[in-house]
Amino acid sequence: MNVQEILAALKKKRNKRNLAGMKRYGINTKDAFGVSVYELRAIAKRIGKNHKIAQGLWNSGIHEARIMASMVDIPEMVTEEQMEKWTGDFDSWDLCDQVCSNLFDKTEFAWDKALLWAENEEEFVRRAGFVLMAALSVHDKKAGDKEFDKFFPIIKKQAVDNRNLVKKAVNWALRQIGKRSLRLNKKAIKIAEEIRKIDSASARWIAADALRELASEKVQRRFAERE
Repeated sequence: MNVQEILAALKKKRNKRNLAGMKRYGINTKDAFGVSVYELRAIAKRIGKNHKIAQGLWNSGIHEARIMASMVDIPEMVTEEQMEKWTGDFDSWDLCDQVCSNLFDKTEFAWDKALLWAENEEEFVRRAGFVLMAALSVHDKKAGDKEFDKFFPIIKKQAVDNRNLVKKAVNWALRQIGKRSLRLNKKAIKIAEEIRKIDSASARWIAADALRELASEKVQRRFAERE
């Protein structure tokens, strides 16, 4: 399949009900067809990995095509310039999350970009930084626990950002890192306790929600079983 054939296939799957649902969840549907992620993955599997097709899909500007681009692109061929361009194009939280967890977290630049983007003032770029942290904690099996320590200071710093898309991503990063190992769990709980003391509604919400999961019997039992 070439790019035009893929776009035609996506257009045929246009679903008004799904579009309405996407709108309710705050997803930008201006250039969307309402195709489910499940269907996108099925098509992407048939296409296989292809960097050139990924570029064409992204440049189409179609929401689902851009998500699929993150599924078929080749991490080793992704440049820093591409990452910056695509991140600058983010206009919806689901696009941000899909690209970061399908593709960007598997590139050699992921760790540096997580820290860099978390400092960026632009909402979707900052969210991307924290989504990368969460994705790395799940997908990078080779990383040592100490490598995640560098994320805690910026998590604490940006916990005061009251923008919904950012605070949820900060919370997500803290929770995922804190579930990676017992050592990181203890560190994440300590950071959450510090965040809870900050005079900020956003910080208090992030801390309470993270502590609810990280200190839960379910999570602690899982660590005990590993031991």
